[in-house]
Amino acid sequence: MAKLAAAVNAMTASPLSQAACIHAIPSRLLAQGFRLLTLREFRNDKEPPAFAWIEQRLLRLPQRPGRHGLFFANTFRPEIMAWLSQQLGRPSVPAEAGRAQRNALWPTMTWHGEDRAWPDGARTVEWFVDVVFPHAASWTAFQQQWRDRLLAEDDDANAIARDDTTFAAGTM
Repeated sequence: MAKLAAAVNAMTASPLSQAACIHAIPSRLLAQGFRLLTLREFRNDKEPPAFAWIEQRLLRLPQRPGRHGLFFANTFRPEIMAWLSQQLGRPSVPAEAGRAQRNALWPTMTWHGEDRAWPDGARTVEWFVDVVFPHAASWTAFQQQWRDRLLAEDDDANAIARDDTTFAAGTM
């Protein structure tokens, strides 16, 4: 808890002020899940938009553009997929007539966009992925297992304060 409180204090003291910064920021708490900043869209008046991937260690980055253009999918990293499969079963389960259907125990992922104006005059759309677990027990287990990644901490376990948003204190 002390580490989390220190990270919150550092973040509120020095929020990011440059649109070009792509460092990871802590996840925001949702009712039974989290909101993770993954993509920044730069709006240009006379050109197509530009995109920047935000550093984070929960979701996979796209491997390459699709055949018909860019596709921004949401998929957990392999180690998280393996852990979720062990805890909740496979992402899809057999249904009637041998057809597969989504495993209802798995979290849902949806896009959430927020317009942002930066001090330097840049305007962006911050694209977040909302991950919501259907059961409190699976959400609690996820928080316990992946706490450092939800808090955007580096591998060396030093918290990096990079934004004025944070995973809610007191929930982990």
